Amino acid sequence: MEGQIWFLPRSLQLSSFQAYKLRVTHLYQLKQHSILVSVGEDEEGINPLVKVWNLEKRDGGNPLCTRIFPAIPGNKPTVVSCLTVHENLNFMAIGFADGSVVLTKGDITRDRHSKTQILHEGSYPVTGLAFRQSGKTTHLFVVTTENIQSYLLSVKDYPRLELDTHGCGLRCSSLSDPSQDLQFIVAGNECVYLYQPDERGPCFAFEGQKLIVHWYRGYLVIVAKDRKTSPKSEFAGSEAQNSDKQVLNIYDLYNKFIAYSSIFDDIVDVLAEWGSLYVLTRDGKIHVLQEKDTQTKLEARKSMLFRKNLFEMAINLAKSHHLDSDGLSEIFRQYGDHLYNKGNHDGAIQQYIRTIGKLEPSYVIRKFLDAQRIHNLTAYLQTLHLQSLANADHTTLLLNCYTKLKDSTKLEEFIKASESEVRFDVETAIKVLRQAGYYSHAVYLAEKHAHHEWYLKIQLEDIKNYQEALHYIGRLPFDQAESNMKRYGKILMHHVPNETTELLKNLCTDYQPSGDGEGPGMPEGKKANSEEFIPVFANNSRELKAFLEHMTEEQSDSPQGVYDTLLELRLQNWAHEQDKQIKEKLHNEALSLLKSGRFKTVFDKALVLCQMHNFKDGVLYLYEHGKLFQQIMHYHMQNEQYKKVIEVCELYGDQEACLWEQALGYFARKEEDCKEYIAAVLKHIENKNLMPPLLVVQTLAHNSTATLSVIKDYLVNKLQKQSCQIEQDEQRIQKYREETTRIRQEIEELKASPKIFQKTKCSICTSALELPSVHFLCGHSFHQHCFESYSESDSECPTCMPENRKVMDMIRAQEQKRDLHDQFQHQLKCSNDGFSVVADYFGRGVFNKLTLITDLPAGKSAATIEAGLQRELLMHTKRST
Repeated sequence: MEGQIWFLPRSLQLSSFQAYKLRVTHLYQLKQHSILVSVGEDEEGINPLVKVWNLEKRDGGNPLCTRIFPAIPGNKPTVVSCLTVHENLNFMAIGFADGSVVLTKGDITRDRHSKTQILHEGSYPVTGLAFRQSGKTTHLFVVTTENIQSYLLSVKDYPRLELDTHGCGLRCSSLSDPSQDLQFIVAGNECVYLYQPDERGPCFAFEGQKLIVHWYRGYLVIVAKDRKTSPKSEFAGSEAQNSDKQVLNIYDLYNKFIAYSSIFDDIVDVLAEWGSLYVLTRDGKIHVLQEKDTQTKLEARKSMLFRKNLFEMAINLAKSHHLDSDGLSEIFRQYGDHLYNKGNHDGAIQQYIRTIGKLEPSYVIRKFLDAQRIHNLTAYLQTLHLQSLANADHTTLLLNCYTKLKDSTKLEEFIKASESEVRFDVETAIKVLRQAGYYSHAVYLAEKHAHHEWYLKIQLEDIKNYQEALHYIGRLPFDQAESNMKRYGKILMHHVPNETTELLKNLCTDYQPSGDGEGPGMPEGKKANSEEFIPVFANNSRELKAFLEHMTEEQSDSPQGVYDTLLELRLQNWAHEQDKQIKEKLHNEALSLLKSGRFKTVFDKALVLCQMHNFKDGVLYLYEHGKLFQQIMHYHMQNEQYKKVIEVCELYGDQEACLWEQALGYFARKEEDCKEYIAAVLKHIENKNLMPPLLVVQTLAHNSTATLSVIKDYLVNKLQKQSCQIEQDEQRIQKYREETTRIRQEIEELKASPKIFQKTKCSICTSALELPSVHFLCGHSFHQHCFESYSESDSECPTCMPENRKVMDMIRAQEQKRDLHDQFQHQLKCSNDGFSVVADYFGRGVFNKLTLITDLPAGKSAATIEAGLQRELLMHTKRST
C-alpha cells in the first residue's frame, strides 16, 4: 500500500524496493523467466501503470524496469481487476473493472516490439484471465462476474466462444496442470466448473462462498467462508469463532476426496513455492503446509479407506500417485478377500485376476477349490495362462475344470487360441486330455506341437485309428519315422499289414516324407537298416516275403540277415507246400537264392537251414560249394543211394582219394547184394593203386554177402601185376650187378695194369696223330695243339667231359636234397608208396654220415669231451635235417 514490492527468499530475510510512488495493486511472476509484471499507481486518480521488471539486472540496486505503459482500455480511465502473462513473453492480458480486456502481443518487455489492442469489451467486471498453450494453439480464457469466454489467439481476428453464462468473483479462477488437461477452473458459490477451450467439462459440488482458488500439483486449493461450526484449526487459535472463519480445503479431483482441510482467520492469499503451500493471513503470519511423502499418504489413506471398505477409491488413489505394481497388487488382494468373505465370488475373482504376476496363484486357487467355485477358478486360470505365467500344474487344473464343466467349446478355444505363442505346458495338457477321454483334443495338440510319440500313442492305444497313425508316421522326418516304426511296427502290421509293408519298403530304400514339408524329387537320402525291421513281420510271412524280395531286388547290398531270413522263409514255404507245380517253383527260387553267392560268409547257417527243412539239393550244393566231398558221399550213404555214391567217387575221387576207400568200407558193411558196386570200387582202387590188397581183403571180410568171387578178379590182376613187377625188378637188378662188376674190373685194371694207347687218330680233328700228343685213360688221344685249343681243363678229357659233368651234377643235387627234411616229410605223406621214398633217400646217402667215438685225448676232461660230442651231434643232426 506504500508502493513497495517485497522479496521473501527461502531464508525468510525480507527485502524491498520502491516500485511505485503511491501503491502496488497487482503482481505477476513468470514461472520460467526472471520477469515480474506489476500494476500500480504513481499519482492520485485512476492512472494505473504497468511496469515490467527484469529481476536479473539491476538499476542502482533495484531490479531493472524494462518497460512502462499505462493500463487504460482506450481513453476510458478504469481500474485494473486482473493480470496474466504468457510464459513465452509474447502475450499479456489485462482485465478491467468495466469489462474490458487489453491484449499486448509481441515482446512484452519492450515497447517497440509489442502491440496493444482491446480484445474484449463488456458490461461486467473481468474477474479472471488465463492463457492456455496446446501445441501451437494459444487460447485465452476470460471470466467475468456473469459469463465465461475463450479466445483463439493463434488465428487472425481472434475468434471468441462463450462457454457459460455465469461467472465468478475475483481470484476464484485458475488453470489446471496437464494432469487435468489444462482445464480452466471457475469456482462458483455452489459448484466448481472445469472448461476446455471449446466446451464445459466436469462439475464438482463444493458448498460455501469461494474466496480464493489455486491449482497446485494436481490439487485444487479453495479458500471459502465457513458458515458452520468448523473443526478446531491446528494453526488458528483456540477461540471459538464461527461467522468470520475461513476454511482452507485441498481437494484431490482425480480420486474425489479431500486431501486437507483446516480453519484460518482472514486469509490474504495461498502461495505455492519451494514444494510447499504457504498461507498468508491478515495478522501478518505465514503458515506452511508440507505434503507428506507418497508412501506415508498412501498408507494413511489406504488404512482409512480399507476400514470403510472403500477399495475402489483406494485403488484410484494408488494409481494417481503411481504406486508400484506390488502395492497395487496388495490392494487388489485385500479387495478380493473382502469380496470373497462377503460371498461375492464373481467380484472377488476379478480382483484376484488383477494380482496375477505378484500374488502366488496357489493363494487364490486354494480358496476357490475349497469353495467348489469351478467357474471362477476357470476364469482365474485362463487369465494366468494368457499372461504366460502358468506352470504345468495350473494347466492340469484348468483342463480338469473344463472337463468337469464339460465345456468343449472353451476347451477348444483354449488349446487353439495360442497360435503364435504357447502359454501352457503342451505335454501336460495332452496327458490330462487323454486321461479325461478328450482324445480328439489331445491328438490335435500332439499333432500341432509335434509331440509325435503322444500322437501315435493316443491314435493306436485309445482311438485305434491305425490307418491315420500310419499316414502320420509317413509324414515324419526319417529319424522319427524310423524310431516310431520300430516301436509301433508290430501293432500296425497286425492291423494294416499291406500299408505298413509299403511304408517299410519306402523307409528302407529312398525314404521321402509324404507330407508337404518337402517337394517331390527331394528325398532325404537316408535308408533304414532293413534287417532291424524283420521282427515287425512276426506272424505275417506273406508280407515279410514281399518285403524281403523287394529289398533284395532294390538293394543288392542288403544286410546278410535279409538274405538269411528270405532263405528260411522260402524253405518253409517249400516244405509246407502241397501243390507240385508251386512246390517246384519254390524249390527253384530257394536254390537260385543259394546260388546267388550271398552265403559265403554264413555258410554254416545256410547249411543248417537246408538240413532243418530237408532241402536235399540245397544241402548238396552247399557241400559241393564248400568242397565237402566226404559229406556229399555220406549224405548219399545215409539215403542209401548206391549209384550216387559211385558217382561222387568218380567226380571227386581225384581231388580226395580217400573217397574210394570210404565207399569200399560202406559197401562192405552193407548186408544187401552190392557185388556190382564193390567190383566198380575195386576196379578203380586197382587202377589207382589206392589200397594194399591185404587191406581190401580185411575190409570186405566184414560183409557176409561178399564171396571170394567178388575179389577174385581183383586179386588175380593184382598178383599178376606184382609178378610182372618182380620180374622186371629182378632183370634190372641183374643188369645193374653185371655193369657194376664190369666197372669194378675196369677200375682194377686201371689201377694195376699198364694202359697201352693204340689210337692213331686225333679224337678231335680225326687226323693222324703226331708228336707231341696227349693221351687219357679213357682211351681218347689228341694232338697237343688240338687239346690245348678245345680243352677247358688240363686234367679232363674234352670228349668225356660233358657226360662226366652230368653225372657230377646229379651227385651234387642228391647231396643237396638229402638234407631237406621238410621236403622229405612232404613226399613221404603225399606218396602212395612211402617205402620207395625212403629207399630213394637211402640211395642219396642220408644215413652214410657216421660219428665214431674213440679214446679220449690226453688233457681233456670228460665234461669237455661230452660238450664237444653234443655239439658235433647237433651239427650232424642239423645237416641231416
